[in-house]
Amino acid sequence: MVVDDSVVIRGLISRWIEAEPDMMVAASLRTGRDAVNQVERADPDVVVLDIEMPELDGISALPQLLARKRSLIVIMASTLTRRNAEISFKALSLGASDYIPKPESTREVAAADIFRHELMQKIRHLAAKRRRPAAVASPPLVQREQQPRFAQAARAMSRPPPALRPFSAHIPRALLIGSSTGGPQALMTLVAAIGPVIDRCPVLITQHMPPTFTTILAEHLARAAGRPAHEGVDQEIVKQGHIYLAPGGRHMRVARKGADAVIVLDDGPAVNFCKPAVDPLFMSAIDVWQGGAMAVILTGMGSDGMRGGTQIVAAGGNVIAQDEASSVVWGMPGAAVQAGICAAVLPLQQIAPRLVRLFAGDRL
Repeated sequence: MVVDDSVVIRGLISRWIEAEPDMMVAASLRTGRDAVNQVERADPDVVVLDIEMPELDGISALPQLLARKRSLIVIMASTLTRRNAEISFKALSLGASDYIPKPESTREVAAADIFRHELMQKIRHLAAKRRRPAAVASPPLVQREQQPRFAQAARAMSRPPPALRPFSAHIPRALLIGSSTGGPQALMTLVAAIGPVIDRCPVLITQHMPPTFTTILAEHLARAAGRPAHEGVDQEIVKQGHIYLAPGGRHMRVARKGADAVIVLDDGPAVNFCKPAVDPLFMSAIDVWQGGAMAVILTGMGSDGMRGGTQIVAAGGNVIAQDEASSVVWGMPGAAVQAGICAAVLPLQQIAPRLVRLFAGDRL
């Protein structure tokens, strides 16, 4: 179901969906009120929901849509304004599955192509998980991390256990985190529980996210962690007790400058179709911290972080991946697991306690 007050956007997204062999448009509607009134009749798996609409806006329509169909996947769509970024984060806490930024003008071919690719990927991956026979109704994301994902857990149990590497003997000196789809909620849960780690070492995060959104995410992370968190600034010194987030639209790396580690921002091409990407951060950390780099790969589509994680392990560092049952999408962590580079594969709630022990010197 496509819900947007712009007839141009509705038509564009609808044509893209109809061109996909595994998708069809259940309804194309102008307002949130129309969506609420027709969701039960149209019975969509996914709703692409605009934020700013007449009669009933997206954030007001969201809880009403989920009340009528609890298993509904809702992807919030908005332009890149601070207000819309804040609303998108609120929507995640109210039960939206994901968000996507709309380009300012779909007349720009490159912007429209990127938007199309991202939207189709999000619809396909999120809907595929929901449509599996064992799927269960999905509670709001603010509660979802605390509840078992029965369908994914059952599927994971049918697979052989992953091959794990032993943790290296190096005491970690920096925590590097990569995440994508489902990442904001997972990051909030994680940073709130790793205070002792942040106090000992710097924490550097790459979350696949556009500009403005990363600014808001950094503010949310600071509140969750109770420690300073901000977007990385080029050439600033990396310090323990601080969280650094890759700014949207730029890769974040680290480099050695005298006795200090510094942030290096890069406006180069996308890596793994992403900018910022996780691999550049992971790979650069080796030159600064060698075997003292600890990488965590959280929920997300694709395989970003796997190549960088492989190099971290080769340099004597460690990789922990989020398990499938607690991931919104098990693409990035799954790729790391399949590559055999992980020392642990854990539910989200168990990652923080393990990190606290590891940074304190416990190898178990």
